[in-house]
Amino acid sequence: MSAFRSIIVYMALVVFTAESAAAAWKTGDPLPDLKSFRLEGNLPNDLKGRVVLVDFWASWCAPCKASFPAMQQLQSSYRQKGLSILAISVDEKRENMERFLKAVKIDFPTVRDAEQKVVASADVATMPTSFLVDRTGTIRFIHVGFHNDQTIKEYRQEIETLLKEPTP
Repeated sequence: MSAFRSIIVYMALVVFTAESAAAAWKTGDPLPDLKSFRLEGNLPNDLKGRVVLVDFWASWCAPCKASFPAMQQLQSSYRQKGLSILAISVDEKRENMERFLKAVKIDFPTVRDAEQKVVASADVATMPTSFLVDRTGTIRFIHVGFHNDQTIKEYRQEIETLLKEPTP
């Protein structure tokens, strides 16, 4: 009976791993329709045709706290040129997210993935993780973690490259 149980557990792990790997967002993939995930908060309606930085974060994440001023600076610099930033909180408790947002000054939209469906779909394991999406809705760059000036420099180069591409 224990050999049978081991086989069942092994098969379940293989299926789970295969499903997780298949669900991960990759460079070149279209950004999934975020409205289908029932996120808490208001998703912006004007993302089509824009360069979008989708950032997964949590209130307990120290690098996330450091990344928010940088993202606000990017939003201020590139909004008029076609950049939108959308932050997706993975906090289990809404009040933790709200407390974090009161401490930082941002004007880009933030929603909460209360059911953890988007973060599972993207297969995000590190906070923050961001996906930079081109004007056609294709994921072009992925950033795992936030490494201060290095990440900011990469964001700027990538955003400027994507903003130069024609609007579909």
